[in-house]
Parts: sequence; structure tokens; C-alpha cells
Amino acid sequence: MSNTYKYPKIFKLESGKKLRNLEIAYQTYGKLNAAKDNVIWACHALTANADVLDWWKGLFGTKNLFNPEEHFIVCANVLGSNYGTTSPLSVNPVTGQPYYLAFPEFTIRDLASLHQILADYLGIKTVKTLIGGSLGGQQALEWSITGKTEIENLILVATNAAHSPWGIAFNESQRLAIATDRTFFANKPDGGLKGLKTARSIALLSYRTYEAYNETQLESVNDKVTDFRASSYQNYQGEKLCKRFNAYSYWYLSKAMDSHNVGRGRKSIAEALKLVKANTLVIGIENDVLFPISEQQFLAKHIEDAQFASIKCAYGHDGFLIETDKLTNIIGNFLKESRNKKIIKLQHTA
Repeated sequence: MSNTYKYPKIFKLESGKKLRNLEIAYQTYGKLNAAKDNVIWACHALTANADVLDWWKGLFGTKNLFNPEEHFIVCANVLGSNYGTTSPLSVNPVTGQPYYLAFPEFTIRDLASLHQILADYLGIKTVKTLIGGSLGGQQALEWSITGKTEIENLILVATNAAHSPWGIAFNESQRLAIATDRTFFANKPDGGLKGLKTARSIALLSYRTYEAYNETQLESVNDKVTDFRASSYQNYQGEKLCKRFNAYSYWYLSKAMDSHNVGRGRKSIAEALKLVKANTLVIGIENDVLFPISEQQFLAKHIEDAQFASIKCAYGHDGFLIETDKLTNIIGNFLKESRNKKIIKLQHTA
């Protein structure tokens, strides 16, 4: 079910800036049981939306591990996004015009705060399983550190504790591409689309791998000198994003990803990770170029009693959306162990 929550208060960002008329678009699937202990909360990645049954097919769905017949599934659209939550294209109540580049910058911590606001509104005090991949994993990690909602199980996929200089460099290259499109500064909904197309092409190189392109874009003949499949693919993917997203949201969300550092305002990154109280599973993708597996190993090392698992996927970072069978197996076993631990603990305290 698609919904929009209109937050009645002023939302204060980590920067100190304030947003009025905050709206949070979200979707729910299934029913919250009487004990309110069947909540599965999914955090989405950069350009996804609240329809987790659509973009994480194979893991979420009626016949999948996270199914609405058994669980109450919640997914909220992030601040700044293109799909209903307050964004740069929303109307600024001060001017009566869309914000565009006057929108305040925000952080991953702000995105986590929105999840908390929505959980409070829905009356959810305990989340059975909180899961996210990539930017979604960054949000899930930050939210779990705050400790304001009890997270029973935390699943972090292809993510990190702080965004790397490598990742920031990729994002800055994409923003440079957007900024070369003069229409980006024209303050209109379709501003910067040519730049966005180029940015998406750059991003794909970090989401995929050499092997993936060889597998899907290799020419079947040797006599070509132009019009290569790989060239067409980059153009197609760029145009595809332009049809469903906007350059302003992309710009701000990439900056939010850059801001991710759980150590900010805390003793250190390692000490911040000790604040995670959830039963945690960290999953890495062995040939992930954007979020190297060393980053997930670091998370598992510093989150108390965390389990670590890795998967092989020729598609690199995008494997967290593609390898749902492998994820189902790993996560299913983890949740089974978690249930058994909980039963044993209850027996000992009875």
C-alpha cells in the first residue's frame, strides 16, 4: 500500500538547517501482527523507491524469504528522492517555487532520522529485521547505531562504515558531468538531464565489472570499428535513468552518500560500530569495485558478534540486486540461527 506521511513538525537536519512541510512517501505490505514483532524494514539504494517488492524481486515477494503473508514489510522513500518524499523538486514554502539547488544538503544520518520518524508514526518500537544494500545499508547501519528503535536482526549488504575516497571520487566525477550541462542551473524539472545521462554512464562502471561487460557486451564479430554494443548499452542505461529520475535528486543523494561516516561526532568509527546491539549479518560481494569486500570485513570485525558472508557474482556491486537466490540462502540460514538463539535465551531466562 502506497502512503505519504506529512510530518507536522519542523524537521531539523544534521547541519542545523530546517525543513518545513516534510513528507515521507512509503509503502507497506502485509499486516502488522498483534504483538507487533513481524516487521521487516528495507532501506533502498540511490535511485530506487519504496516499492521493494519491485526492485528486490526474488528476496521480497509472495513466494520469497520476505513475504507479505508472514511479515509486515515497510520501505520508505528517502529524503531528496524522486518518488514522493520531500526533494529538490518540492515547493519551498518560503518562495512558493521548487527548491532546485536551494534545497539544503543532507546526510545519511538525516535519512536514518526519517526512518525513525516514520517508525514512531506507525507505532513500531521493534523491527524484527532491518536490511539494506549500498546506500540502503548505510542508512540501516546509522539507524541501528542510534538505538532509538529496537533492531532484532540487522543485515548489511555491500555497504560500509564510512564512504571511501574512491567512492567519493566516483560521485564527484558524476556531479562534474551534471554540472557541465548548463540547463542544470536553469531551475526547471528537466534541467541537467544530459549531464545526468553521462553521470549514470560513469556510475555503471563502478556498479559492474570487466567480466560483466565481457559477458554481456562482447562483439560477436571482429570487423567492427564503431557502433559497439558496450557504447549502445551505456547510452541506453543513461537514457533509461533520465526517464525516471532527475538531476537534482541525483546530485543531492550522491552528496549524502559522500557524507556517510559513522564516526562523525563519536569517538571513532570502531567505537561507533560497538553501539550496534542487533544480531548482525554482513554480506560482501567478492569483486565489488565500489564497495570492496574489505569494507564489509571491517564492519563484521567491529560489530560485536557479527557474522560475515561473501558471494561471488560477475556483476560486481549490482550483485546485491541480482544474486537473490544466494542472498536468500545466506540470510535464511542466519535468521534461522537467530530464532534458535532467541528461543534458547528465553528458555534460560524463564
